Parts: sequence; structure tokens; C-alpha cells
Amino acid sequence: MLRSIGKEFRIHLFHESQPTWEVPYLDGSTVLENTCDGFAMAAAAEKLHAATAISGVLCWDETRIHATAYVAEALGLPNGDPAVIWRLRDKAQTRAALDAAGVPQPRSVPVGTVEQALSAAGRLGYPVVLKPRGLGASLGVIKVDGPAALRAGFGFTSSIALPEGVVYNSPEPYLVEECVHGEEISVDAVVHQGEVTPVFIGRKVVGYPPYAEEIGHFVDAADPLLTDPELRRVLSEAHAALGFTDGWTHTEFMLTADGPRLIEVNGRLGGDLIPCLGHLATGIDPGLAAASAACGLPPDLRPTRQQVTAVRFFYVDEEDTTLGEVAFRGELPPAVDQAVVVARPGAVVSPPPKGTVWGRIAYVTVAAPTRTEALAALDAAESALVVHTS
Repeated sequence: MLRSIGKEFRIHLFHESQPTWEVPYLDGSTVLENTCDGFAMAAAAEKLHAATAISGVLCWDETRIHATAYVAEALGLPNGDPAVIWRLRDKAQTRAALDAAGVPQPRSVPVGTVEQALSAAGRLGYPVVLKPRGLGASLGVIKVDGPAALRAGFGFTSSIALPEGVVYNSPEPYLVEECVHGEEISVDAVVHQGEVTPVFIGRKVVGYPPYAEEIGHFVDAADPLLTDPELRRVLSEAHAALGFTDGWTHTEFMLTADGPRLIEVNGRLGGDLIPCLGHLATGIDPGLAAASAACGLPPDLRPTRQQVTAVRFFYVDEEDTTLGEVAFRGELPPAVDQAVVVARPGAVVSPPPKGTVWGRIAYVTVAAPTRTEALAALDAAESALVVHTS
């Protein structure tokens, strides 16, 4: 992202430690005690702005997007309304705003105790989805089929610690939601002066039921959903209801038999390398597009290639596995773009639910003319992954 943005913009980085690998892409940097403190960052940005005008503010880290909005607000720049970003971060507020606007979504009830969750589930009807109201990456999300499973699952959901800066003035930090069925997708979109343009569609691969671990994604430059009128209508209505007018968003839907049902809207680029997959698939540069939107400029969304791309994440089989060597052996297919080991020898890792997200030991990204070829490349790379335990 920094490499992309630096092609056309000068970047000043706010960080909690001295930059290292980032330095070649930066025009300058400021080390702050806490980049989750929006007021402190805004004060530092105002001093910087007085010396060198700042044109836009951008963050793609979920735990810091709310604090970042205070910086944009202080400088009078796009996406400078912390209340809007908090409305996206707090899924209970998201649900309320979308419900008032008539945007199709699952029914949802905020709860604070297991007894309240049981009562809400009884009204909604099983199965239901239990989730924290302000996290990302499907952390703490679990599907439960009955009261006994809900009691057990509530401990899993409530055990997920909230990150710094996520504080709810509410005794109801969890949601019990209607379970809707279908294919789960994500839409990365650019919003410029209220106009919402889908850029990448991510077709999600979910594993480890009843948990909702995202184990992979596919992105097709020619995905028909990019021009689907119903999806685009719901997407635009959702952004209008939430008051999001400028920036990049990552919205998740369930494609049900009755049409798309909105799961959540995030005020940032998608995670899990989805922007990277989109760039590989289309040639559209998410860094430049997001930076343009942050500066109030119309982004360049003209595709220059058409491919199918994908990512797959790998895990160990058993809880508390101590890793020895982890490596990809042999020649990988030409369609493989990256094959990366992220866990080091000696690390103790687990599959979900104990190892949700952080249990990943490696990943592969691929680019091919068709989904079938992309899937074959993923399978070949998985066969080449060698894991030794200690």
C-alpha cells in the first residue's frame, strides 16, 4: 500500500515506533505514544499541517480508523466525522441505522448476558449467530443451533478481548442475530462525494464450523456482481443510511434466496489480502484509489487486466502444536503469486477456535485466467506445504 500510494502522493506516517522498512516510501514520520488516541493524533497533525499542508488522511487498520477520523475532522478533510466511523464500528448502531432506512439485513438484538442472549434467540428462532458488536475478522462469531450451544458459545464470544479504543457506553456488548443462509461475499468500494462504486468482489471461503473462520477468498475481475443492479442499490442505500460519503469501505453480504442481506460495513480497505487480490485481478491500484478518495479526488478505477485471483490460509491440525520447520517444497505452479510462511519454528499455534486468525501458519495467493485454474494452483501449493512439529 505504501509503495502504491507513494507513486503519486507524499506520505507522512504516524506510528508508535520508529519506521524501518517503511522509510523508502515516506516523506516523513512522527512517533506518537498511542495511535489509538484520536485527539493526540489530531493535535500532532495540526502542527504538521501548519508547516506542510495535508491533503488527506488514510488508515486501513480496524482498531485505528475511528481515531483517524478525529485527525481528518481537525483538518477539515474527507471522512472527518468520528460519529460516522463509530456507527460503522459499532454493529448495533449499524443495524439501527440500516433498519430505519429499510436496508435488507438480518434481524439483530443487542445483549449483555447469556440470559438476554437466550431470550433474544428464542424470539428470533434458532439457529442464530452470536457475535461481538465491534470487532473484525470474524473474531468471536459463532453459529448456535439451540440453547445448550448458545450457553457454550457465549463463553467463546465474550472471551474475545476488545482492542484499545473500543469502548461501549452500553451494558450490551454482543449481538444475537438471525442466521441467514447463502453465499457470503465482500464488496470493496470507493465512495466519492456520496457516489458508491464497487471495485472488487470477494467470494469468501469459510471453514471450521460453527465458527466463521475466513480461510480464503476468490476475486474475479469479471464478477457479474460488480454490475448487479440489486446489489449496487442496496450498497448505495446502506452508505447513505450510515452517512459515509468519502473514502474506501469493505461491506459484507449474504446472498440469500430473497436477495442480498447486509452483514456489516467497515470504514476501511478489506483485510485478508483482498485489495492485493483485486489489484492482481484487475490492475486497479487500491492504494492510489484509497488515497485519492481520502484527498477528495476522483479515483482512477479503470481496469487494465482481467484475471481470477485467490488466497488460501493454512493451519495446523491440533491445538497447541509446537512448530518445527514450515516450508513450501518443490516447484510451484506459475499461477502462484506468493507462497509465504508466517509462523516461525518454536511457535505454539492452534487451529480455530483457539487459533482464530492468529493460528494461520502460511498463505498462498494465485492469479489465473479462470477460477478452476486458480483453485488447482491453490491445491498444488497446499500439497507442497511441509509442516514439521517439534
